[in-house]
Amino acid sequence: MLRKMAGEFKTFAMRGNVIDLAVGVILGGAFGQIVTSLVNDIVMPPIGRLLGGVDFKDLYWKIGDYKNGAPAPVPESLDSVRAAGAPVIAYGQFINIIINFLIIAFCVFMLVKVINRLTEGRKKEEPIGEPTSKECPYCLSVVPIKAVRCAHCTSELGATAGA
Repeated sequence: MLRKMAGEFKTFAMRGNVIDLAVGVILGGAFGQIVTSLVNDIVMPPIGRLLGGVDFKDLYWKIGDYKNGAPAPVPESLDSVRAAGAPVIAYGQFINIIINFLIIAFCVFMLVKVINRLTEGRKKEEPIGEPTSKECPYCLSVVPIKAVRCAHCTSELGATAGA
């Protein structure tokens, strides 16, 4: 029984679509790290500089007191406030994650757009031929275009019957 299950699992795991999915997940994770680095290291520093030297990672709202009445840490950064035990809303990190999402969504949009354009090009290249069938006006069955009698209801298909 165990051997049979192992064989079934091997068959399942070696299917093309499972391997493709695994490769996609791995590449997606790597792409996510690239986008995170792009946002944190390239996009956000100039924006922070334009806004007066703000580091978006350290933007937060303190929503409670420090643990056991501890004094406020100096300097007050997000990490030091969290280490002192105060609950915070880290909206700066949320802004970074939103920008990450928008960049990834835009990249996926562009990828889908390119794939659609390539697929559309293939469809347009196929020649559209003359119709090879028509509909019987009596029984609505599909019959060959040159038929003079319907094979389904045996009605005569004259010049008035057509596709």
